[in-house]
Amino acid sequence: MSSPLELTKELIQRASVTPTDAGCQQMIAERLETIGFKAKHLRFDDVDNLWITHGEGAPLFCFAGHTDVVPTGPVEQWHSDPFEPVIRDGFLFGRGAADMKAGIAGMVLAAEEFVKQHPDHPGTVALLITSDEEGPSINGTRKVIEYLNDQNIKIDWCVLGEPSSDKTVGDIIRTGRRGSLNGVLTVKGTQGHVAYPEIAKNPVHMVSPFLSEITSIEWDQGNEYFPPTTFQISNINAGTGAENVIPGDIKVVFNFRFSTEQTQESLTTRVNDLLQKHQLKHQLDWKLSGHPFITESGKLVEAAKAAIKTVCDLDTECSTGGGTSDGRFIAPTGAEVIELGPVNDTIHKINECVKVDDLDKLYEIYLFILNQLLKKN
Repeated sequence: MSSPLELTKELIQRASVTPTDAGCQQMIAERLETIGFKAKHLRFDDVDNLWITHGEGAPLFCFAGHTDVVPTGPVEQWHSDPFEPVIRDGFLFGRGAADMKAGIAGMVLAAEEFVKQHPDHPGTVALLITSDEEGPSINGTRKVIEYLNDQNIKIDWCVLGEPSSDKTVGDIIRTGRRGSLNGVLTVKGTQGHVAYPEIAKNPVHMVSPFLSEITSIEWDQGNEYFPPTTFQISNINAGTGAENVIPGDIKVVFNFRFSTEQTQESLTTRVNDLLQKHQLKHQLDWKLSGHPFITESGKLVEAAKAAIKTVCDLDTECSTGGGTSDGRFIAPTGAEVIELGPVNDTIHKINECVKVDDLDKLYEIYLFILNQLLKKN
């Protein structure tokens, strides 16, 4: 059996920049099929997905993750080739090391070892792997879940190997995520010469009171699981590039990260009401990236806590902070979902890395969780 380090290095060497899988899923399938896993390769548009299982029936435990990585950025700023894994000062460097090929390696090896030890285990061990998490997230996990729903296959417990940890592996597990709602607002004015504002309508001036009010709103105070809902403007664009032209319109791009105190409808209604109050001629396009979800204490969370205590001697913290993940597509099926992976301080950065010692810890944590949930009594 490969070590977690060896398999992580092999995965990093495959330049799987989203949505390219670069053969990662085929390699995983081939090694697991030798011990009786059954693979289903699901390709939707340009995205490769893998659903691979051992055993049958309930309960169904699933490891989930992605083989795609973000682009490297300026290669010359890396200390070494981002797709040639290098160990330096106790860290493994390479694009995807933390996000999330270390998690993938640990999950594959844990599933492999568990099945070797317990070939007649109850229920099903599964892996759901996509190459579309870092991209639009349209033809990846979302489509696989639709396929599973059509097949009446229900996931009971799911561990995503996303880099959830903060300072040391296992110190935080993500037991939920905030919802994410994006808006693109175009406010329309009348273009004209800056010297004749009386025959123009400046949309920058028109939208300013609206922006001042919306950015001062306290949307809610959060709850026991979630921090307060936040509103952030990510881009404002107007003008022709000429200093003597009043622009004809202005575009404002914004995002809500919202708790279970809000819904998509409550947020869009309040924004629309505010736009009407300010009498702005506008167009507003919405895009929902995901609803908020929470996995309260249950068998999966307790198994993860016990695993981390045993392997790392830590009392882990449950959190819903951070960005979104593919858990937003899995949780609505009724599955208990957590994210548990390596430290996240270098993800998407130049010289991304993961601590070498953490690779074995992740593998041991994942294997412990499997034994807690699926081992015969």
